[in-house]
Amino acid sequence: MRSKCRLLGIALVLSGCAVGPNYAPPQKPTTPAYTRKQLPSQTDATAGTGGESQHFLAGRDLPGQWWTLFGSAKLSALIEQAMAKYPDIDAQQAALRAVRENVRAEQGVLYPQVRGAAQRLREKVNGAALAPGFPNFITNIYQGTVSVSYSFDIFGGERRTLEGLQAQAEAQRYRVEASYVTLTSNVASAAIQIASIRGQIAATESIVALEQRQIELIQREFDVGIRARTDVLQQQSILASERATLPMLQQQLAAGEHQLAVLTGQFPADVAPFELDLSDLQLPQDLPVSLPSALVEQRPDIKLQEMQMHQASAAIGVATANMLPQLTLTGATGAESTRSRTLLDPESGIWNVAMGIAQPIFEGGTLRARRRGAVDAYQQAFAEYRLTVLNAFQNVADTLTAIENDARRLNAEFDAVTAAKISLEMIQRQYDAGKVGYISLLTAQQTYQQVQIAYIQAVTSRYTDTVLLFQALGGGWWNRRDGREADGSSVGG
Repeated sequence: MRSKCRLLGIALVLSGCAVGPNYAPPQKPTTPAYTRKQLPSQTDATAGTGGESQHFLAGRDLPGQWWTLFGSAKLSALIEQAMAKYPDIDAQQAALRAVRENVRAEQGVLYPQVRGAAQRLREKVNGAALAPGFPNFITNIYQGTVSVSYSFDIFGGERRTLEGLQAQAEAQRYRVEASYVTLTSNVASAAIQIASIRGQIAATESIVALEQRQIELIQREFDVGIRARTDVLQQQSILASERATLPMLQQQLAAGEHQLAVLTGQFPADVAPFELDLSDLQLPQDLPVSLPSALVEQRPDIKLQEMQMHQASAAIGVATANMLPQLTLTGATGAESTRSRTLLDPESGIWNVAMGIAQPIFEGGTLRARRRGAVDAYQQAFAEYRLTVLNAFQNVADTLTAIENDARRLNAEFDAVTAAKISLEMIQRQYDAGKVGYISLLTAQQTYQQVQIAYIQAVTSRYTDTVLLFQALGGGWWNRRDGREADGSSVGG
């Protein structure tokens, strides 16, 4: 009995430690900037729509509802609807609840397991086994017991398993947040593209109408013999090419509307066209840009990968503990009687106590191979974490330089629109004075409409790349307080 007590005492002391590596978060990047070339503090400004100068505010925090910076109630309502109804959000939230229940289930392993049992047994007893010549007889046996079992987590295998499940739950929490960031960015980008395509369709239809009028003039001139047949054919080719762009734009518009329907949890046939013009949007002028050292804490995909690395680290401890002795203690107390009325009498009491220890001796190298595999899995998770961080920095660098170059492009496109407009006005006056023909006027109008399309595309790029910057910086999920964020409470605390 003394040896069992000593063994029990040693087990209780050792149960405070856990084998395997203690997880430590990876070091934050020390790079001082996102791009090799220092970006200006603000972009170029243009007088037209979407031409405001944007200011890069280093170290400023991103708001949780970043889409409100575009100043559009329609866009905000659309994103709110998507966050409430997109099925993937419900799926990710359900997965989060499931993994948290798994954490709570694993916590029970750390406590004694208590079970109660009651049974009535009727059996035939071999009397000769009791005494020579004793007759066989049939009896009832009533039994009620309460049993207790406890596995001493001497080397921390169960605690490492719990640690791994907690890391898995945290990974799922960040997966939920990543889903929100992706969803809101996709909705905003799709809405901006729809507004852009509608503008491009309107401008293209104007060009087609002008070219149709121009071909009619050329045809009349051909009919009276002052135009060659090749002029007619050339203009017909130009008109056909311009008309061919309309179905492509109309398909892009339809696909964008279908995408918005799904993102808001609806069937494409059940949704009215989303009406939004680029002029309804305000270009955010103040752009919060997180410091490089803070990005790893703000990107949910980085945090997700870090938690997967934590889970892999805990798996090493589990594999290590499985190679070491396992100590268990069991006991039971209760009563047993051949009559139900005497089951609770003192003389009917029964009990037992047992302590066992198990040590793997030979399993063909299985346990060592599993531990080596766990170490390799951790190294894989660490490499994937580093790659995720590098990709995140690339995302931010790409969007920052894109925003700067978008402003320059818009400036050039605005100059082109301005020049085309002035040229059109001059030719209009010349046409009114009879100095130029109608075809010259139509050509000037076509040129103006074409540069208008390029200008619309440039404005679209400014809005879209601003959305992509907010997404690359993590989407401000840590500041979102709309009742739909993933619960940030400690799992299994």
